[in-house]
Amino acid sequence: MKKEYKYNNNIIYISKYHVMWCVKYRRKLLTGNVEQRLNEIIYSITEEVKSFEIISLETACDHVHLLCGVDPQYGINKLVKHIKGITSSLLREEFPDLTSKVPTLWTSSYFVATSGGTPVEIMKAYLENQETSQRDNQRLKWIEFTK
Repeated sequence: MKKEYKYNNNIIYISKYHVMWCVKYRRKLLTGNVEQRLNEIIYSITEEVKSFEIISLETACDHVHLLCGVDPQYGINKLVKHIKGITSSLLREEFPDLTSKVPTLWTSSYFVATSGGTPVEIMKAYLENQETSQRDNQRLKWIEFTK
């Protein structure tokens, strides 16, 4: 597998992260138009933050999975804070009923892991198979894929 190095004026890097964060109180608010708009906003951030790329984005009704690449000089913590801040602000402005359901859209925490030990294709397959109604069939596909 060819490694796709990124670079800027100072460094050459491959930095891939699996990030997950949840809606406050795990309320099931990321559905329909809210979910669609959330995805649009996150993808638009890639145009604003040039040192950020989305490899895979999956939303569930109460949390977000993001597999991304980010310039280490920008930092994953800064990126997650930026995404959560912008999406919360815009979604609560565009969907006022969200403000009556939760005091803030996101919890203050998030999960992040580097994908250095696991090939990106396997992590991407895992994310793509998270929201399926045919768990047994998908589990078998997952087992075959990882062999």
